Amino acid sequence: MRSIKQIENIEGKTVLLRVDFNVPIKNGKVEDDFRIIKSLPTISFVLEKGAKIVLITHLGKDGSDSLEPVIKRFWEVAKFPKDKIEFYENVRKFPGEEKNDPSFAKKLAALGDIYVNDAFPVSHRPHASIVGIPKYLPSYAGLQLEEEVKNLSRAFQKPEHPFLFILGGAKFSTKIPLIEKYLELADQVFIGGALANDFLKATGYEVGKSLVDDTNYGIEKVLKNKKLILPVDVVVKSGEILINKKSDEVGKEENILDIGSETVKNLASLIQDSKFILWNGPLGKYEEGGGNSTKEILKLVADSKALSIIGGGDTVALISEMNMEDKFSSVSTGGGATLEFLANGTLPGIKALE
Repeated sequence: MRSIKQIENIEGKTVLLRVDFNVPIKNGKVEDDFRIIKSLPTISFVLEKGAKIVLITHLGKDGSDSLEPVIKRFWEVAKFPKDKIEFYENVRKFPGEEKNDPSFAKKLAALGDIYVNDAFPVSHRPHASIVGIPKYLPSYAGLQLEEEVKNLSRAFQKPEHPFLFILGGAKFSTKIPLIEKYLELADQVFIGGALANDFLKATGYEVGKSLVDDTNYGIEKVLKNKKLILPVDVVVKSGEILINKKSDEVGKEENILDIGSETVKNLASLIQDSKFILWNGPLGKYEEGGGNSTKEILKLVADSKALSIIGGGDTVALISEMNMEDKFSSVSTGGGATLEFLANGTLPGIKALE
């Protein structure tokens, strides 16, 4: 990638800066400003070089959300001259964005002299503001995008061993290539979250009313791998109460919400012995009371001597809630982009800057 550090003489020019301020908003207020804060070094770098900035972001899925809460929060955390920065509208409001319409990309490109992508979490999307604009303007990677690529690349470029990969969350289809890849690269691969339900079911265990993906992804082949580690016990919701049970004792009417206490102990010893830990996705359904184990494991990883890289939107939300952003070697701003980068080693938004 061409780096923002390579830009020469941008004084007096306008930089189109693609950021990802798609942050959670409740009652008109930003709940988590982690992504906003992560963009500040790049913004500061550009302003110090004497350029003006047009910030481009999306918010929500269909572009109908107002950027007002985001802009308000931005100016609360950013101490920059207000006459040097302006916000473009919610870019998803325009159909040409997701279609990567060349005429829309040209329209965006006309707003500035230089393009900088600092939006790692959406760099897996072939959208106009990610891959379209670079066709019409000199284009560079921002500091946060560079940082993400450098840190996440450690997972497949000579990682230290013992290497523990922890994978949670749902969306089995996006994660099976990762599981297969890291069963080769890592020393142990622990599966938690809703993903574990699919594996437990494939083992022949009852999973009750738990979330599963019924598509056949050839789990049986993966199950034979000795590096694969599954929960030995789980927390289930039985009626209105939560109970810790062995993984093979789940009832037909029960719902698995979290990994169990014995599994946490097993993971604790693996974490203690590891030199490199890569983790993506929560280990339980925390919005329904299954967040305890994820929090426990986060503390264990934070206290370990291992190099630790954590990603996945829901996991990062918990890290922010616990004020632990600086307790890990790296916390990725991405969700799907982190998964895709770990699987493929690049993203459409990164290729556009080559």
